[in-house]
Amino acid sequence: MPDFTSSLFWIAVLQIIAIDIMLGGDNAVVIALACRKLPPEQRNKGIFWGVIGAIGLRVVMIFFALQLLAIPYLKIVGALLLLWIGIKLLLPEDDDGHANIDGGTTLLTAIKTIVVADAVMSLDNVIAVAGASHGSMVLVTFGILVSIPIVVWGSKLVLTLMDRFPVVITLGAALLGWIAGGMLLTDEATPDAIAQNIPYANYVVSGIGALLVVVLGKWIANRQPRRTSTELPGTASDKTNQGDLP
Repeated sequence: MPDFTSSLFWIAVLQIIAIDIMLGGDNAVVIALACRKLPPEQRNKGIFWGVIGAIGLRVVMIFFALQLLAIPYLKIVGALLLLWIGIKLLLPEDDDGHANIDGGTTLLTAIKTIVVADAVMSLDNVIAVAGASHGSMVLVTFGILVSIPIVVWGSKLVLTLMDRFPVVITLGAALLGWIAGGMLLTDEATPDAIAQNIPYANYVVSGIGALLVVVLGKWIANRQPRRTSTELPGTASDKTNQGDLP
């Protein structure tokens, strides 16, 4: 039984909530798209039961992830995946990511769409939450129950903050790197000598993970080609060229 008076418990809860908010923004978009064709009187029901189904399935997925992460080397694999997920968070987004989400015309279809899409999109969330929970299903369940309403009903506010203050995204990516560093250090296959010979090893390795994600993410983002105004349709250069056509 976890100690609810422990600061470590509440720090882990805050980490799980932050992870769900940073990685769960797409879920609100999926819910909106899946329910957009429902009659107005059924939309709230679609959102409610879709979210309930998504929560239940995600808890099951995280339970199995926690069991798997107890196997040697799998935390190392999970940490490497989490590092990449953190880096991807700092890269420009693909606006076509939800093009294949079709709205359901019946309540059951919309609920199924929400649950299936959430399961497919939640691999990064599952790995991150499993790493932050330190094997506690109480932490997992509590963190998800608190964060899901924030994601669903507060997604617009969160997305606005991310757009206005890009540092929020950077901090979220750094958090994933921090958790990944802790996962690397606590894997069964990691030699105990590493933790014993490095002062404050957990903080050092976690800090390196956070720094690595931010540095690599910013570096890759800066190296990606960006579309200039001359490449966008409807720009002044396009209109000029169109005017030269007979």
